[in-house]
Amino acid sequence: MVYGYIRVSTREQNEDRQLVALHELNIPERNIYLDKQSGKDFDRPQYRRLVRHMKKDDLLYVKSIDRLGRNYGEILEQWRVLTKEKGIDIVVLDMPLLDTRRGKDLMGTFLSDIVLQVLSFVAENERTNIRRRQAEGIAAAKLRGVRFGRPPRPLPERFPEVYRRWKAKMITGTEAARECGLPLSTFRYRAARYEKTGGG
Repeated sequence: MVYGYIRVSTREQNEDRQLVALHELNIPERNIYLDKQSGKDFDRPQYRRLVRHMKKDDLLYVKSIDRLGRNYGEILEQWRVLTKEKGIDIVVLDMPLLDTRRGKDLMGTFLSDIVLQVLSFVAENERTNIRRRQAEGIAAAKLRGVRFGRPPRPLPERFPEVYRRWKAKMITGTEAARECGLPLSTFRYRAARYEKTGGG
């Protein structure tokens, strides 16, 4: 039996390129499995169904190695499970060297393993770089004064007066928080910020 696997992240939402490639191979529609999910791990419902259905000597097509996944270690492990334990052949369309039907001899297997390791490493490295660029972008935005998350709710109207009494030890923190209608931890946090910004 011949199968195809497609994965798009929920952000992309566009599987057309992969579908066209698989349809050109005349793979039956019922044998094409699609996940709209991140590739960080293999805990994906359609992928798991696909693996359950496939049997020895079945053939699996994927458009590119990063459609299979983005985690270097897990891609290698899945490849091993599919090819060695289940006896399935895999063809990566964008990388003709990754075709387990060819070169079943020692040299062919060796070359396939090297290419797979390099590509898996590149896929994971790109994921790491994306995370790093995002973190750098967020840090740079914060330096420019861009605020993330929900804006803080305005202070209760009575806050300055309650804060002053609390600071003068005329009332306890619990009483101050109750008067402001805030949880104690929130009152303490807002009081510290109020003080820092010159309110106290």
